[in-house]
Amino acid sequence: MHDRYERRRQKLLRDPLPGWWGGTVINHDEAGAVRPLALAWVGRYLKAGERIVRTEALHGGITAEMRRLTVETQDGDIRDLVLRTFADPFFVEHAEGLLNREADALTLLAGTGVAAPGPVAVDPTASHCEHPSLLMTHLAGRTVLDDEGLEARIPLLARQLVTIHALRPAERPQEYKAWTTADAVVPPDGADAAAWAAAIDVIRKPAPPYEGRFLHRDFHPGNVLFDVSPPSMAGPRITGVVDWVETSWGPADLDVAHCSTNLAMLHGPAWGLRFADAYEEAGGILASTANERLYWRLLDALAFTGGVALVVRPWQHTGRVELTTRAVEERLDAYVTALMDALG
Repeated sequence: MHDRYERRRQKLLRDPLPGWWGGTVINHDEAGAVRPLALAWVGRYLKAGERIVRTEALHGGITAEMRRLTVETQDGDIRDLVLRTFADPFFVEHAEGLLNREADALTLLAGTGVAAPGPVAVDPTASHCEHPSLLMTHLAGRTVLDDEGLEARIPLLARQLVTIHALRPAERPQEYKAWTTADAVVPPDGADAAAWAAAIDVIRKPAPPYEGRFLHRDFHPGNVLFDVSPPSMAGPRITGVVDWVETSWGPADLDVAHCSTNLAMLHGPAWGLRFADAYEEAGGILASTANERLYWRLLDALAFTGGVALVVRPWQHTGRVELTTRAVEERLDAYVTALMDALG
């Protein structure tokens, strides 16, 4: 069943559905409208005198509909909730596991050093809503994807990831799943053929042994919220980490690899190469040999082939219009080549 899920996931990387683009708010009433049964279900979890005064679609995901619900309290104050809904038939089929996994992760994270949304209610089998849904609290802050200020944000990202990996839940989440295989990788047009062939051979080998850690599994700048406004003399700070659907148990290297690939595509290959050093400087522990580290870094980087257009769209929505699919493919190629030169 997992293989079928991953095939569908990879198909959506090539042909994405409308969804949640990294917290970008689209003020379209129709797009943000909550279905009647779901609205009634949410109402059960509001406090006395509260009412929903606004709903907004959050665009950017490939699997779920995301909406921000603005709630007015009895005293006239405002608070926000977030509703995740699986409406695509394929993901409805898998929604019970996905939503329960995220709800469990959010429950676990409460009271830890990791700021995450709080779970409010979950309807994983659509017993009450039109479609499987998860209601959670809304976090302050915003994603920051600009090149400016990256130097200061890299150590914060690294320290946050070390904190996540230090969690030791009483019950482990699912074992990590690889998001590509050697036979599925198709190098971008114009890529360094020799470097990519060698890289594909690396991930064709069995996975190295590893010491398991609690993984976010989709940790990257687009899933980390920062407080950067108003400007503070203390600099930026992380206000939370979102999107815990893929929470897993596996090697710390895999989370580091995923953030590194995203940084390489967003800001340039040098930043992708640098993140692992920042992680270790923050106290994180990675695989002991260069070959092991290379395996995990490539397992993630090569999974983006064929899906760069999906990654680019939310970045462009935040103003990074220069990050065309072609430009990011070139950065991915340069990053894979640099990995082979540095660690291969």
